[in-house]
Amino acid sequence: MWITAQQTSRAQRKDRYLPEATKHPARMLPAIAAHAIGRYTNPGDIVVDPMCGIGTSLVEAAYLDRRGVGVELEPAWADIARANLAHATTHGATGSGQVYTGDATMLTDLVPAELFGQASLVVTSPPYGPGVHGQVDAQPGAGVHKRHDRYSDNRDLAHAGWQGLTEGFRQILAGCAVLLKPGGYVAVTARPWRQPRRPALCGRGKRDRGWARAG
Repeated sequence: MWITAQQTSRAQRKDRYLPEATKHPARMLPAIAAHAIGRYTNPGDIVVDPMCGIGTSLVEAAYLDRRGVGVELEPAWADIARANLAHATTHGATGSGQVYTGDATMLTDLVPAELFGQASLVVTSPPYGPGVHGQVDAQPGAGVHKRHDRYSDNRDLAHAGWQGLTEGFRQILAGCAVLLKPGGYVAVTARPWRQPRRPALCGRGKRDRGWARAG
């Protein structure tokens, strides 16, 4: 068990990330990335995040004197990831980071071949459907309102459905395998995700109207 949530996400990001980073629909908790990096790599090692978003894993790698390499589909988030890396450098981070903009299902076409077989760790947080994305505001009498819960690129895996997500992630992991050196590690965050499934007969002829769960 990783003890990574003793502080809120906001507290963990305070002064380490730019304010606009909070608008991303699904941010990795910094302490999760930092724990994985500290546990599975050494200073100077290469850490890869094929879906780096605002660059959380890259920033934490930089603070731990590693080299982060990230890929992000949407140019706006890729720009914020680069800005967060620059911010980390001005605040004492001794490592470095590089962000490539593009579709991570074609990972090996995006990153330089010199990185093949060089990464010690892949750490990433895939999307798990629109229901678990965004920020929630709940006001008495006004119900629940979600904001910052969608991406702007219609190719994103968050809205591709279960089959689209699994196939896209399979392609991404295949590319990651090319980047990993022998003995390298892969750390993937997981979360509950439910989607309606077709009613099925169960028990005494009753219909099971449960939910499929992954994560």
